[in-house]
Amino acid sequence: MPSNISFFNADVSYVLRAKNDLRLWLAKVFMAEGRNLESLSIILCSDEYLYKLNKQFLKHLTYTDIITFDQSTSKSSISGELYISIDRIKDNAKNLNVNVLDEIHRVIVHGSLHLCGYGDKDAKSKAKMTSSENFYLAERRF
Repeated sequence: MPSNISFFNADVSYVLRAKNDLRLWLAKVFMAEGRNLESLSIILCSDEYLYKLNKQFLKHLTYTDIITFDQSTSKSSISGELYISIDRIKDNAKNLNVNVLDEIHRVIVHGSLHLCGYGDKDAKSKAKMTSSENFYLAERRF
């Protein structure tokens, strides 16, 4: 069981289910991407908490569902933090007519792919990111 993936709550009480299954799935994602996972922290928070981080570190004055902080020291190893707004996840799930857990998993794999070097700032890179997200989501077995 990968023990290098940790889960935290910043200012919300949301309980993420099936953490061990999630750890195993993410370990397979990183392995398939040819990356060694050193450490990953997944921090669940509120809109306001993430907005403050977005403003402070990225100078963005918008709400978002995830911010990824890459702390890797080499291209082959992964170390990072994923800050995820449960408020945005719930709104997105409702608007997209998907369940909340599926949306959380989509956002987690999205942030994980950022740590693997994927971008999403232009149409071509965004299409590649979405294709990889869909591939890995289809590989989930929990």
